[in-house]
Amino acid sequence: MISERPLEITSLTKVFETPEGKHVAVKDFHVRIRPGEFVSLHGHSGCGKSTVLSIVAGLQSATFGGVVIDGREITAPGLERGVVFQSPCLLPWFNAIDNVILAARQAHPELPSAQHRAAAMRYLSLVGVGEFARSMPAELSQGTQQRVAIARALSLEPRFLLLDEPFGMLDSMTRFELQDLVLELWERDRKTVILVTHDIDEAIYLSDRIVLMTDGPEARVGLDLAIDLPRPRERRMAMEDPEYFRLRGEVIRFLEHSGNQFAKEAA
Repeated sequence: MISERPLEITSLTKVFETPEGKHVAVKDFHVRIRPGEFVSLHGHSGCGKSTVLSIVAGLQSATFGGVVIDGREITAPGLERGVVFQSPCLLPWFNAIDNVILAARQAHPELPSAQHRAAAMRYLSLVGVGEFARSMPAELSQGTQQRVAIARALSLEPRFLLLDEPFGMLDSMTRFELQDLVLELWERDRKTVILVTHDIDEAIYLSDRIVLMTDGPEARVGLDLAIDLPRPRERRMAMEDPEYFRLRGEVIRFLEHSGNQFAKEAA
């Protein structure tokens, strides 16, 4: 039975060794994320958003504090966490379906190859690219490659979907299409999602909460903003809602105060 405990990021601090000495990128970062919640991490470039997500993914270790899932501290990647990066990161010598089969095989190594292939095809179809199953990554557009990357993450059957600026390299129309795809997938099974984004509108449109980080070094949570727009969401209706503009104004005000200064004023 899946635990209903929140994912807890507690006292997370990350220190990097540099030629100039120790650099404290993130300090005393605290967030609790409820099961099925869609949370965005937002802030100025370089504030440590991707560092936090990388530690949640188990790709980096915390210097102090850490991430707890089901009462267990996370210290390595795990099948319960699917990750999608800004770049699709597909293996160029495998076609689309074979890239997804790799993850499907990790999720269920006990199953025969035919079932791995069937699962991979199911997820490619779910994200709308089943017709490209036999195409090589170099033959696909950036947006289609990213759909394949999302299918690969989903084929792990994760409880948590970790998205690190997954639409940042795409043109506006493709970005909107993939935002709506992620929203549709989230509405379908309510996985817990953590999204790193630098796009204010994206964060508001997709999220239940936006966790705004102060500027680094020593970045921390500066503002935890609840997004009370109705669900299910449709882009035009959401962006015509007066509450949308109020929320957008709050985010901009935080960013204009450079994060750290805003946090001091709010204290």
